[in-house]
Amino acid sequence: MLTVEDLTKHFGAIRALEGVRFTVKRNTVAGVIGPNGSGKTTLLRGLAGLLPMDSGSIRWEGAPIPAGIRSTWIFYAEDATRPHALLRVAAIVCFYGSVFHRSRLFCDQIIDRLQLRNWLTARVSDLSKGTAKRLVIAIGLLSTQPVLMLDEPFDGLDLRQTLELIPMLREIAVQGRTLVLSIHQLRDAERACDSFLLLNNGQMTGSGTLSELREFAKCAPGSDLEAVFLALT
Repeated sequence: MLTVEDLTKHFGAIRALEGVRFTVKRNTVAGVIGPNGSGKTTLLRGLAGLLPMDSGSIRWEGAPIPAGIRSTWIFYAEDATRPHALLRVAAIVCFYGSVFHRSRLFCDQIIDRLQLRNWLTARVSDLSKGTAKRLVIAIGLLSTQPVLMLDEPFDGLDLRQTLELIPMLREIAVQGRTLVLSIHQLRDAERACDSFLLLNNGQMTGSGTLSELREFAKCAPGSDLEAVFLALT
C-alpha cells in the first residue's frame, strides 16, 4: 500500500499542495484528477522525489521512503518528455529492457501492443506526439518498481489506442504493480481506474472509489465521474 500523509508544497505565497493525504491499495489503478492548476503534476513530482516537499511523508507497505531512494520503489514517466531524442526507438527499448532485466519476448510484446514496431528505426526527435507518448509508456511498462506513475498517459493517443492501453495498464496492476495516473479526461479516468484522488487548489477534496466519492459528494445513484468532479471542485 502507498500511503501519503500531510504532503505540503508552497512556492512563495502559492500553496501548490496543502496537507495532502491518501492511500492507494496494492494491485490497483488510482487516478489523480482535478482542474488545471490543482497540483496534480506537483504531487507526482513530489512522490517521485524530483521536487522537494516542505513537509509530509510517503510510505510503502508502512516503511518510509525518503526522496533519495524513492526511485527504488517508484518509477515516474513524466508528460511531454522525449527521452534520448537522438537515439532510435529500438535502441531505447533494448536499453531499458536490459536495465530492468526484461526478456526479449517481453520487450517484443510491449513493442507490438503499443504499436511501435513500424517506428523501431526512427529517432525519437522525429516521432509524432502520440508515438512519443507510446514510447514513454513502453519505458514505464518495462520498469519493475512496485509503483508506476504515469503523467497524462492518454494525452496524444486516439480513441482506439486509449481503449487498447487501458487493459494493458489493468493487467500490469493485476500482475503485482500499483499504478498512479494523472488523467485530464474524466471519461478515460473512469474507464481505467479503480479509485480516484481528487485535487482542487492543492487540497485533497475527495478520494476513494467512484461509488464512495458519489456518496461523499451526495450525488444521485449512478452519477458518473464528471458529476462527482463538478460537485467536489
